[in-house]
This record gives sequence, structure tokens and C-alpha cells, in this order.
Amino acid sequence: MRLAKPLAPGSTIGIFGGGQLGRMLALAAGQLGFKCHIFAPEEDSPAFQVSAAHTVAGYHDFAALETFAKKVDVVTYEFENVPSDTAAFLESQALLAPSSAALRTAQDRIDEKIFIAGLGIPVAPFAAVNSEADLHNAIARIGRPAVLKTRRFGYDGKGQTKIAADTSTGVAWAEIGKAPAILEGFISFNKEISVIAARGWGGVIAVYDVPENHHENHILKTSTVPAGISRATAEEAREVARTIIAALDYVGVMGIEMFVSGTKLIVNEFAPRVHNSGHWTQDACVVSQFEQHIRAICGWPLGSTERHSNVVMHNILGGESARWAEYGASARTGVHFYGKAEARRGRKMGHINVLTPRQG
Repeated sequence: MRLAKPLAPGSTIGIFGGGQLGRMLALAAGQLGFKCHIFAPEEDSPAFQVSAAHTVAGYHDFAALETFAKKVDVVTYEFENVPSDTAAFLESQALLAPSSAALRTAQDRIDEKIFIAGLGIPVAPFAAVNSEADLHNAIARIGRPAVLKTRRFGYDGKGQTKIAADTSTGVAWAEIGKAPAILEGFISFNKEISVIAARGWGGVIAVYDVPENHHENHILKTSTVPAGISRATAEEAREVARTIIAALDYVGVMGIEMFVSGTKLIVNEFAPRVHNSGHWTQDACVVSQFEQHIRAICGWPLGSTERHSNVVMHNILGGESARWAEYGASARTGVHFYGKAEARRGRKMGHINVLTPRQG
């Protein structure tokens, strides 16, 4: 199903998932005059606080899904672990962007790697692992160190373990719950970067500047723009993003994570949604990644990706949220909290964007 004509202000956007990304999508949609209806199973979903309507139901409650689809003009999602049969059902009932096909590709790390490699884009050496014997054989071929990851449902370091020189295959296989997995060769990299790209229904693509990302305990801590890479590397990264988003016939915003290894770019993965490493766009660009996503799925012209300031995005994790007054008093700092009640260790409670005059 394709969008026949752009959606006018006053139309209703259905958002699947009620976390912080859904919340920020709803806020951006409201700025353009749209209403949002959130579908999520958690009664305390942060996105409910800023939406016109919400449905509390499970992702396999097809009666609730059908009712939801009838009340909205387009459906999108804030996370990639939407059950594939749920996405296919929604697509049969309403306009869905990004498509269920793009979602399926991103949900399985083997399918994702095959897709990216098929475009001629470098990825880490990889092998499918469905048993401890498979793991042993994959290590023999790829070598150590390596990383064993579940094929599905992994994020922020969950569902993965490192295979070091002395790691037992049995222990590693047990650590990921003996689930279908992928072994990836370890990449020695200089920097981690990402690209936030958007594509509209007509195929127009817009790409933001490249952030350099720093992780702590597998969770993104900072994104710095501009990244400390050459202009040639930055443009190559942006071109890789354009290639991937076009090949997927994608509609909306996506984040593509990459390693810079020497002078070579290696794609790690892509996320079919707005992305944590794109939060800096809220304060350093006229059009944020969230507004851009709304524009794309609703058939509006894509907005400018021009950056007016240099910026460092800091995730606020767990108890750091108690420093809200300090953040609020900081000059040239955009403060964004997600409305979560409990500050658990490592939980993303908000973020700040610290701006400085643009110099590159």
C-alpha cells in the first residue's frame, strides 16, 4: 500500500511502541499539527503522556490491532522488535511505514548482513550458529576474538558475548541462551560512527552530518558532531547510507551504525527507526530526525538536514537524572527528559545536547 497524497494537519499517526522514541515522535508530530495514537502493552508508557489517544494491548491482540488501524491514517513504529506477523497484519489493515519487509531484514542479523554485503558494502566476517558444534566450526573459520550475538531481539549489548582466546564454546553458547545466533569477526576500529538518513515515498533521500559515538557498557553515552573523521570518509559514510535506504525502498528515518577501521568503513547494523545517535538533531538542526520521520511517512517534503551548531549529545542514564537542575542551568544546552518514573541503572532517562558555535 502506497500513500495516495500527503496527509494534512489534523490527520492521526499511529505509533507502535510507547517508549522515549515514540514520545519524541509524538511531540514532533504535534508541532506539525498531527494527532498521535500510541499502541503499547505497558500502562505507564512515556509516549502516552504526550499523545491524543492510546491503546493498551499486547502486540498479538489482533482485535485491538484492527481497531487501532481503523482509527489512524498511517502507522509507524519506534522499535524494530515488532513481531513480524503483527507488522504484516498492520500492513494489511493500514498504511505502514517503514514497510514490514524492511523491518524483517533488520530483525535478523544474518539476513541483515547478507543484504548489506549483497550491496557491495563491507561487513565483518560472519557465520550462522545454530548449535555448539556450529559455533566451534565458525570460530575455526573466522578466528578469535569474535562476538557471538543472538540473531534476533538484541540491543544495548544484550544477547551477545565476546569470544576471547580462552572462552569455552559451551559457556558462550549457554550465555546467549542457546538461541539461533551469528558469530561476527572482531573488528579493530579507530572510531564508531553512524548516519541518520531519511527517505520519502517518492524516493527523495536526506542525510544528516555524521556523529562520532562513544559507548559505555554497550550503551551509547555520547554522540559528537562533527565526527573526528575526514570529509572524504564522512561523505563515503553518507553515500553508504543512501545506498542502503534506497535498496530497501524505505520510507522514514533510519540509523546506520559503522566502524572506521583505518581508512575503511565497515557497516555494523542498521535500525529501521529514529535512532539514539540522532538525538543531537533536536537542537543543532532546524528539522530534527523526529520531525523528518513524520514528514517522510506523511508524504511531506523532507526538511533541511543542515546543522547550525556543533554539538555533543549526552545520554542521561539511571541516577544521573537526579542532576536535572544542573542540566537545566547549563548554557547552550537542550534538555530532554522522557517521563520515566523509575531511574534504574543504565536506563535511558533523557539526554542533553550541548551546543557550541559551528566550526566544521
